[in-house]
Amino acid sequence: MKNNHHWRVTNRREFFTRAGSGLAGIALASMLAEDGYAAAVDPLAPKQPHHPPLAKNVIWCFMEGGPSQVDLFDPKPLLEKLAFKPVPPSFHTENLITAQGAKPSDGLFPARRVFTQHGQSGLWVSDWLPHIAEMADDLAVIRSCQSDALNHVGGVCQMNTGTILAGRPSLGSWVMYGLGSAKRDLPTFVVMQDDKEILGGVQNYGSGFLPANYQGTLFRQGDTPILNLKPPAGTTDAQQRGKLEFLKALNEWYARNKEDDTELDARTRSYELAYQMQSSGPEAVDLSKESDATKNLYGMDEPETKAYGTNLLLARRLVERGVRFVEVYSGSGSRWDAHSDIENNHTQNCKASDKPVAGLLKDLKARGMLKDTLVVWGGEFGRTPMSQSGDGRDHHIKGFSFLVAGGGVKRGISYGSTDELGYAAQENPVAVADFHATMLHLLGIDHKRLTVKFQGLDARLTGISGNVIRDILI
Repeated sequence: MKNNHHWRVTNRREFFTRAGSGLAGIALASMLAEDGYAAAVDPLAPKQPHHPPLAKNVIWCFMEGGPSQVDLFDPKPLLEKLAFKPVPPSFHTENLITAQGAKPSDGLFPARRVFTQHGQSGLWVSDWLPHIAEMADDLAVIRSCQSDALNHVGGVCQMNTGTILAGRPSLGSWVMYGLGSAKRDLPTFVVMQDDKEILGGVQNYGSGFLPANYQGTLFRQGDTPILNLKPPAGTTDAQQRGKLEFLKALNEWYARNKEDDTELDARTRSYELAYQMQSSGPEAVDLSKESDATKNLYGMDEPETKAYGTNLLLARRLVERGVRFVEVYSGSGSRWDAHSDIENNHTQNCKASDKPVAGLLKDLKARGMLKDTLVVWGGEFGRTPMSQSGDGRDHHIKGFSFLVAGGGVKRGISYGSTDELGYAAQENPVAVADFHATMLHLLGIDHKRLTVKFQGLDARLTGISGNVIRDILI
């Protein structure tokens, strides 16, 4: 049998030629890694951004169910003047379609809250969000957002994947695909829900047609966000390592001639990540290391705010340790959905999230992290200016509000506007693709260059549209 494990070198020239080729290969591998091409071998290898990033991390406070823009950040005095009267024809509502049939003839529903200007910027915030109002000079309020989804499942899906149709990669997955992993002993993309499942489930944090390695990691609520981190009693590190190597060998053997099956590679890498997390994971999620003052800042000392405050404090600890993208849901299962009794609905949801969100902003700012962390607040759509059931509001996609702060965003500004009723975006409308393009830009990614071949086309998160909202950038 021919032995190919040793060189059969016949002279000095051949020796130096082969040795030189090997060194050149090492140098080439290093240069490819610097340019991001190492992902061909390791899909989670760090990659160079397209341009210098303004933000390193994202924490998205997702208010599932559709918060009401005209009751929180976009005051409309005309709603008070025309209370319970039909929408005037001049607002051209003849083509309006709503999820549950609210009509312009049902009458306009005035905001039941008191709006006040806050900070030196004078941003308007209602008394439903007194703690967030304290951070007015750190916020940018986008008042002209628009989406395409009439229902929650499609709306949450579009906000996460760019389309109302399931099956495409999520924003966090695109970020992983574009930048790789910054930390090998923690997930790069983490999702946290509260006591109910996100409507649509895994489609909102899945990798779609990207390789399976880029899927988000769902953290549980409670004292054990990550299951099975602790090895069985009596198991040594050497035994754990040996099991892992054996499983890797079996998976690699099975994966032979199955190069297109990314789930096999993702499974192997998930075992390795789980092993690495056995040392770093418990420390990252151990909130006992935080002071009482910090916990109280997030509202962990109050029953109404404890759950969301705990998740946001955990989010801060994760980005502090290199996690790139954390999405934290408030009202999983669409609890912001106020088709009736909006007063009670929004009172509860604002109470649960207001202090924790403000606490996150204050904590990040005090630690010098807000300049590098983009914080996003918003849901899948807004709510109608006309009433439903006499005391509620239907789904609304023509004009609603989002908050952004930190991570390269101007402070204390508002951008865009809706008409006098809060019915439709009027000045500088912002589509979901524009919002996604801006978030990617802040992370150093050009949304037009972040593509992957799918069905013969260069697919991207923003499809064939999307413009960076440059007026809100520093």
